[in-house]
Amino acid sequence: MVEKSHTSGFWPSLYEPLRQMGERVAEWVAPASEAAGDDNAYRIAVELPGVAEEDIHLSVEDGVVMLKGEKRTEREDSGETWFFSERQYGSFSRSFRLPPDAEGEKVDAQLKDGVLNITIPKMAPKKQETAKVKIRKD
Repeated sequence: MVEKSHTSGFWPSLYEPLRQMGERVAEWVAPASEAAGDDNAYRIAVELPGVAEEDIHLSVEDGVVMLKGEKRTEREDSGETWFFSERQYGSFSRSFRLPPDAEGEKVDAQLKDGVLNITIPKMAPKKQETAKVKIRKD
């Protein structure tokens, strides 16, 4: 006969290496995203369910939008026996190279319902002006 205390000690010890591996994989796996654009702006949507706004760092440098963050675990293991967990925790990062007509200094972002929506306006097209060239007399 197997006692309950022996069984509950078995599962966490079996699960621990899997949990640690899951945290390492979460560091390598970037959040799902999609990018689109229209005549006025480029838009990037990144799925960040369970990530707090204060754990997200968004910046633009040298024409690249850089997103970094961390999804933290908040569970307590006391008194519970975990059999499996498919939730991911850990650090993540994504970067998106901007097209030449993007105004990187005017990036706007909004976090709503676990999705970070990033909007990058496009520069207005430059008007081709005709400049008269003065011809020198020698």
